[in-house]
Formats: sequence, C-alpha cells, structure tokens
Amino acid sequence: MVKPVNRYVQITSANTETEESSSGILLPADFKPKESRHRTASVVSWADDVRFAKTLVVGAEIVIDNTMVEQIDTSAGQISVIQDNYVIAILSD
Repeated sequence: MVKPVNRYVQITSANTETEESSSGILLPADFKPKESRHRTASVVSWADDVRFAKTLVVGAEIVIDNTMVEQIDTSAGQISVIQDNYVIAILSD
C-alpha cells in the first residue's frame, strides 16, 4: 500500500482505448499520437495535506493536467501520482 504525502494524489488512469486505423497507412514504430492536455483519472489515495482532502473519496473521478502526472516505480509496481494543484475538477454524479 502507498500513502502519498506532500499534497500528492495517487491516481489510476481512466480507460483510454486507442483506435486502430484501417487506412493501411504505415506509421513508424515509435509514433505516439498527440495526447490531450487534460484527462480524467480515478482517485486511489491522497496525502492528508491535500487542500481539498475532505471532498475526496476513493474512486472519485477527477480532471487532471495530463502533462504533470508522475510515474513512479516501486517494489509493489508502478504508481501514478499528481500534485493537488494540477487537479482541475472533481466530477460528481
């Protein structure tokens, strides 16, 4: 289990499926389509000092600045975190 500190929020990516082109155009193996600057993610856990910690719940959907996501390799596997000031919105029902 990971417990973020210093205003970090641990997230998981929302399902983003890449569409395959049936046009027959060959692309270089290292080609990456342009990613959107913002996307949604699900909250896994958060630091106690996150400024909006009282409004978060596990599994909440948030809108984040995709360019500021940090991928960290741990002994338990890779985790994704983002600092609270790069969370744009909390989506509600």
